[in-house]
Amino acid sequence: MTAEAGTAARAIALVTGGGTGIGRASAVALAEAGFTVVVAGRRREPLESVAGAVAIPADVREPDSVAMLFAEIERRFGRLDLLFNNAGVNAAAVALEELAVDAWRAVLDTNVTGAFLCTQRAFDLMKRQSPRGGRIINNGSISAYAPRPLSAAYTASKHAITGLTRSASLDGRAYDIACGQIDIGNAATELTEPMRTAGALQPDGSTLVEPTIDVEHVARAVVYMATLPLDANVQFMTVMATKMPFVGRG
Repeated sequence: MTAEAGTAARAIALVTGGGTGIGRASAVALAEAGFTVVVAGRRREPLESVAGAVAIPADVREPDSVAMLFAEIERRFGRLDLLFNNAGVNAAAVALEELAVDAWRAVLDTNVTGAFLCTQRAFDLMKRQSPRGGRIINNGSISAYAPRPLSAAYTASKHAITGLTRSASLDGRAYDIACGQIDIGNAATELTEPMRTAGALQPDGSTLVEPTIDVEHVARAVVYMATLPLDANVQFMTVMATKMPFVGRG
C-alpha cells in the first residue's frame, strides 16, 4: 500500500460513469460516507467537477484503458474496496428490425463488456490485496424484468448484467468478494428528463408523463449496499418511483 493510501485509512471506491447522473450522485454520497472515491469516464471535465473525488479518465469499453485505470488505482492507493459498475448508454427508440448493428454493439460494449472488464480487473486486485476481498455493485435496471417498448439493446444488456451479478457473486464467494445489483426506476437525471416533460412511450402506444425520484435516494441506497460488512450482501435491490408504471397494469 502506498503512503497516499496509508495516511487516510479510508476504503477505496471506483465509480464508472461517475461524471454525471447516478454515478455523480453516488460518488459524492460515497465520499461523504468516508470513502476515497475515484470517478472514471471518457470525458475529463465532468469527472473533475465531482466534489471530493479523484478523476481518472478511462473508456470501459477498451481492455487497455480499463487495465490502465486499475493499475493507476493500485499505484495510488494499493487496493480497491468497492467497484460501482455504473457506466451505461442506451440506443434510440426504434423498431427492433430497424436497430442498427452498430447501435446494438455500442450498448452491449458499454453496458456489458465494460462491466465485465472492470469486474475482471477488480477480482484480480481484490484477490491479491490485504486484507483480501471487496464489493462490486452493478447498476442493473427494472428493464431486466419489464422492458420498455423499442428497447431491445438496452433490455438485453441489463439481462446480461443480472447474469454477471449472479456469476460474480458466486465466483467471488471464496475470496471475500461480494457482488450485488441495484435496479433503478425513473431517477431524475438528464437521461430521464424527456419522460418528465414530453412523456414516455407506453406498451399500448400512448405517451405518458411519468413520475421520477430524486437521484439522492439512489445514492443513499448505493451507500447502504457499499457500507455493509463483507459477510452481508444486498443481492438485488429495486429503488423506483412509487407511481411509475411498473407494478401491475397501468
